[in-house]
Amino acid sequence: MITCADKPWLANYDTGVPPTLDYHRLSLPQMFQNSVGRHPRNTALIYQGHHITYAELQVLVRTFAITLTTLGVKKGDVVGIWLPNTVPAVVAYYAALTMGAVVLMCNPHSSNQEMLQQMNDADARLLITQDILAERAIGLRRETHIQTIIHASLEDYLPSPLKWIFPLVAKKQGLSVKVPEHEGVYSWSVAMDLKGTPIPEPVIHPDEVAVYLSAGGPSGRTRGALLTHANLTTMVQMYEAWLQLDKEKERVLASPPIFRTLGMSAAMNLPIHMGWSTVLVPTPNPEKILEAIRKFKPTMYMGGLEDNALPKTDITTSKPLPPSAPCLPAKRFHRFKELTGISIIEGYSVTETTPQTHLPPFKGLKKAGSIGIPFPDTEVRIMDIETGTRELGVGEQGEMWFRGPQISFGHLEGSNEDSPGNQEKWLKSGDIAWMDEDGYFYVVGRKKSLTLTSAGHIAPKKMAS
Repeated sequence: MITCADKPWLANYDTGVPPTLDYHRLSLPQMFQNSVGRHPRNTALIYQGHHITYAELQVLVRTFAITLTTLGVKKGDVVGIWLPNTVPAVVAYYAALTMGAVVLMCNPHSSNQEMLQQMNDADARLLITQDILAERAIGLRRETHIQTIIHASLEDYLPSPLKWIFPLVAKKQGLSVKVPEHEGVYSWSVAMDLKGTPIPEPVIHPDEVAVYLSAGGPSGRTRGALLTHANLTTMVQMYEAWLQLDKEKERVLASPPIFRTLGMSAAMNLPIHMGWSTVLVPTPNPEKILEAIRKFKPTMYMGGLEDNALPKTDITTSKPLPPSAPCLPAKRFHRFKELTGISIIEGYSVTETTPQTHLPPFKGLKKAGSIGIPFPDTEVRIMDIETGTRELGVGEQGEMWFRGPQISFGHLEGSNEDSPGNQEKWLKSGDIAWMDEDGYFYVVGRKKSLTLTSAGHIAPKKMAS
């Protein structure tokens, strides 16, 4: 039996949050279909005012799955998605997974060299991107195995008034370009009209890899973390239990990019799992986020906001979801609450943890500067820096290690890095942290940033609680 002596953070769990969960072992397509079955008429996506129901999203996903099959994508193939938060990004993600493909999520701000590395490490054959990136994507075909490119536009799925206005401003602002014709290159609208014969959807085991996602490596070279269907569906069930969510209609502002694991899990997969609406923000700067809050009035949002317009923006009806960055300064922590009446939830997020291991209790004590306490079924150790063989006690700084069902089991072979671990092995975070007597954790720096002296490693000064 797990006790608070073993895990002091358990004493600070909100009432009703158990130390261990009874998970539904699901693939992401199963999770999506379950929500379609429960909430077909609920709005799934809101893009610049255009509403798409779960039933309509299912049609789009199935249509694009046929497109992928027509273009030769088979189970186990890798489909790259190089898009911001748009409808095609969500549709392509679930369609590729439905066909049993592995999704490679790419940052639209990645350099050509970074994209070459990611495409070749993953051996991607098809890439879905934005029209303004299409020429770069076409150039990648010379040095990769990419054969087919599909380019979407910010104009896709705009409601009528904006759809008429968009061409007038897009070219001037660099929001859209005309892509020259090339063999094997299709616009999103043409790709969605490709005629093919539906095939039976393949059986997908929850332990199969769903997503490759670029993560930093100890050597400085990025590496592709392998995230399974079970990793990702387990994470959303952890969020559901931790935040004690229900099936009421909520509207989530998806400002963090879904090409990163935090946005993917908390801003896309979680609301779809719950049957909620997701407001897609393709350009997540403070101005656009606040504009979306004022216009669409989300009941949940994620990510910090710091802008001159914040006092003029009513977010008091919103509830915060997990943020992307831990350890905000205490001054900002308290200032945000003064302006909005809402406490910021600080957490811990890395790609290989799909993405989180810690959050403060949703209703309970929150400590400024702390990443919170570990999720159910998540084991955390602070290990000595020199040898990694001795577990440290309260108040002692060392490297933070994790183990749990949301932890990635490895990296792509081409990355030449050690695998991070799985439920039997420990993921070494590379972060230096310490735990207080209540089981709250504090990150103070990176292991690679330490200075080696004759007296051993000197870590950054411990962060005050």
